[in-house]
Amino acid sequence: MFGRKKPGASTIDCLIGAGTAIRGDVRFKGGLRIDGEVCGNVIAEEGEPSMLVLSEHARIEGQVRAAHLVVNGTIVGPVQADELLELQPKAQVSGEIRYRALEMHHGAILDGALAHLGQDRLRPEPAGSNE
Repeated sequence: MFGRKKPGASTIDCLIGAGTAIRGDVRFKGGLRIDGEVCGNVIAEEGEPSMLVLSEHARIEGQVRAAHLVVNGTIVGPVQADELLELQPKAQVSGEIRYRALEMHHGAILDGALAHLGQDRLRPEPAGSNE
């Protein structure tokens, strides 16, 4: 009924709080919320349900990958959302963005190429390539 979580939905298991700065890579399972700063890659374990939430004060400089990614802060680096990428009004992303599904709110800023996951095999061949 109403208010129930979707099957496989992740809850937030860990928090990187405001005022916290991490230098180095972060690997996680389940749910992670970042209110601070990470200078390094933030990668969810492949094949596992995962959710990464960046608050409006969060900043990541490095590669970001999760199944479900909710951004309201800043990311400088390549991003991959294996299931859903939600860009909230204060999101700022600079880098290549790969996604399966995309939800973008008014005010979000993107600076980089957008690519749908699996799109590579769907691209038409350039004209004249069948010689």
